[in-house]
Amino acid sequence: MRRTPKFAIVTLALTVCGYTSAFAGVSAEEAGKLKSELTPLGAEKAGNKDGTIPAWTGGYTTVPAGYKSGDKRIDPFASEQPVVVITGANVAQYADKLDEATIALLKKYTDYKVKVFPTHRTAAAPQWVYDETFKNATRTKLEGYKVKNAYGGPPFPIPKSGTEVLWNHLLRVAPGSTSWPFRSYVVDSSGTVSVGTGGQNDIQRPYYMKGKSPEDIDKGFFMAVRQTVTEPAVRAGELLMFQDKLDNTRSSWQYLVGQRRVRRAPSICCDTPNFVNSGVDFFDEGFVFFGPMDRYDWKIVGKREMYIPYNMNGFFLKSEKEVTGKHFANPEHIRWELHRVWEIEGTVRAGERDVRARRKIYVDEDSWVGVIGNTFDAQGTLWHHTMAFSILMFEFPAVYMQNMQTLDLLKGSYTLTIHNDQKKHQQIVDPYPDGIYTPEGMVNAGVR
Repeated sequence: MRRTPKFAIVTLALTVCGYTSAFAGVSAEEAGKLKSELTPLGAEKAGNKDGTIPAWTGGYTTVPAGYKSGDKRIDPFASEQPVVVITGANVAQYADKLDEATIALLKKYTDYKVKVFPTHRTAAAPQWVYDETFKNATRTKLEGYKVKNAYGGPPFPIPKSGTEVLWNHLLRVAPGSTSWPFRSYVVDSSGTVSVGTGGQNDIQRPYYMKGKSPEDIDKGFFMAVRQTVTEPAVRAGELLMFQDKLDNTRSSWQYLVGQRRVRRAPSICCDTPNFVNSGVDFFDEGFVFFGPMDRYDWKIVGKREMYIPYNMNGFFLKSEKEVTGKHFANPEHIRWELHRVWEIEGTVRAGERDVRARRKIYVDEDSWVGVIGNTFDAQGTLWHHTMAFSILMFEFPAVYMQNMQTLDLLKGSYTLTIHNDQKKHQQIVDPYPDGIYTPEGMVNAGVR
């Protein structure tokens, strides 16, 4: 379908398919833009023409007095009021700045709304991450779907393909080791709420451990997660562990209490129903996109200004009951802002199969966080809608994302993964021992 100018999409001169046989980094001259017209992570430093998107001036790095990582994070913008509230009654006026699923929700539900607040370009990172990102611009290579010679920052700060944008999302700025207590709710079409999974994720990202090198990451995993299940009671004691690598592969294992053994779990991927969320969504829809990407050809559609959830610290200061709605997370507590995003589209590759024939992903240019993901079935019908809840992790610093909701727009059910009522929120911790990310480590930790 032809796109009309009202969508304000900047069509790139080089819009290419995500799959290439080999693609090297940009030239040193082009990389120099990261120290002039672009931010150190690759976004346009200037604001937009009408001033509704301000210039980037360094991001937000102020840590409140007395704050310790893991405490509830304050909302520095709590006193602000919305500049506009979008509902089904006025959605046509703002459709050029909304994704297709949000438009559909506004038209379907009279109680759905988009509360737009002033834009704050809070994305920041430690200086060493900026330094490594600058190096990545010229040293990192894409070979098919595999990344070579990347470490310590977005691998493709000046992307030339949809695959590169997606890798920037997977390798978005984050601390090296974090502890994340969480609870995943499942809400059916009647509004009945149940717990899909509750527990803790211990996350290790060697890719973002200061002092390592691209060679270190090529030899191992860029991220590993061990999930310990505490609820519901019937699943308490289960463990799930996986390792993601730059060669676009994932290795995964499960410990099941009833079997008392660790087994490989090769299906923790792609369009396998996500048992963490009772099978309501699919594994690679977590965090907007999560896992290997080679079932799809990815292309850059363009860059556009769009309303997206952003700076959502205030959302996590509410109780879990307050934010869990009947058909979707309570829109009263979701903060939207106007930002520039990369729009990429994936279509199933020839010879591959996936229950979702096409998907759209919108990635924030400042942080490389994938903020919205929409999937379409074989008939072209809009199916699942994932919305990421990014927060301001000022102690690192980063615009950080580990929470989201996924709506099944056909069935009317949804999942909501949050940590509002946990004693500790997402916490930066000392590196975990390497041994916990092995099958042997899972055996030692398993409940008998």
